Amino acid sequence: MSARNRIVHGWERGFTAGAGGLLSAVAGSYRGLLGAREWLYGRGVLTSRGLDCPVIAVGNITVGGTGKTPAVELVVRTLFDFGHRPGVLSRGYGRRSSGVQVVADAASIRLDAEEAGDEPFLLARRLPGVPVVVGSNRYESGRLARERFGITALVLDDGFQHRTLRKDLEIVMARAANPWGNGRLLPGGPLREPLEGLARADLIVATGARRAAEAAEVQATVKRLAPGVPVLTAVHVPTECFESGAMRFVPLTVLAGAKLLAFAGIGAPAAFQRTLAEAAVAVAGLQPFADHHWYTREDLARLERRAVDLGADGLVTTEKDWVRLRALPPLKRPLYVLSVQLRLTSGETEWRSAFERLPRP
Repeated sequence: MSARNRIVHGWERGFTAGAGGLLSAVAGSYRGLLGAREWLYGRGVLTSRGLDCPVIAVGNITVGGTGKTPAVELVVRTLFDFGHRPGVLSRGYGRRSSGVQVVADAASIRLDAEEAGDEPFLLARRLPGVPVVVGSNRYESGRLARERFGITALVLDDGFQHRTLRKDLEIVMARAANPWGNGRLLPGGPLREPLEGLARADLIVATGARRAAEAAEVQATVKRLAPGVPVLTAVHVPTECFESGAMRFVPLTVLAGAKLLAFAGIGAPAAFQRTLAEAAVAVAGLQPFADHHWYTREDLARLERRAVDLGADGLVTTEKDWVRLRALPPLKRPLYVLSVQLRLTSGETEWRSAFERLPRP
């Protein structure tokens, strides 16, 4: 098992006594830093600045794998329903550029994935006509988007822990199954902050649940630590599929019954495998990569050899992964790319009500 896989396994199921003790000591220091920041904000030493339009944050309280990007897309589409001209702000994790950069304006995508970051580029591709801006300073990014593009609402991708910009609606994404892992703070566990932080949320969306009963652990935690915050449930549903080599769309039924090697460099590769199973895809194997992994020719060659060994008809991956390999030479076997959207399975009324309370444009 690789070092990364050992850490992820420890986050989900717990570490051995020795490793757990060392990581818990480091986590104690991390908790102290979080507490100091909270104290500074609470006493006005650090302050959040506001913009003259609604700001909606989509984030999580754990590391990766909760479906923030599809949630941002759903938020944008909901804002359109209420007459807004939304824009998206992102830090642009892993990008090669620096400072505040416009990834997409109302007319076109202006940066490639390497300069924009994989998730901002994917959002720009999925949301044509919606300005997407990256920058570590969300206030400056938001001010640029507001002044240059005339947007009437801002959506912060991965913005729950971000405090410099005042927010009007906070949406926290969580997995319905084993949502908090071992329940410890980084690096001893997957928590980015203590679970008490859930009380800052306006909505909590448990993904991977087709009904409210499947999110029992999330509901129990929220009832104890954030009473009154609605818990919604959602699933990721396939919406379209294309074959990467020919860049042609194919019906989802093409995948049904096909024997494919799946691979994914996302926060929760197993969730992708579940989505494929629900689409009746016969998964010959699943090859996980690190989240935000940029693929090489050697990676694809190894994947193709494994597909041959397994007798797979082709390969299948996520749209987010395709963004990070699209510039490489095509594979000899078909590579199918699956696009998904977030669909609420409970809590639609609470979702709409939260947006109705925002100032209208």
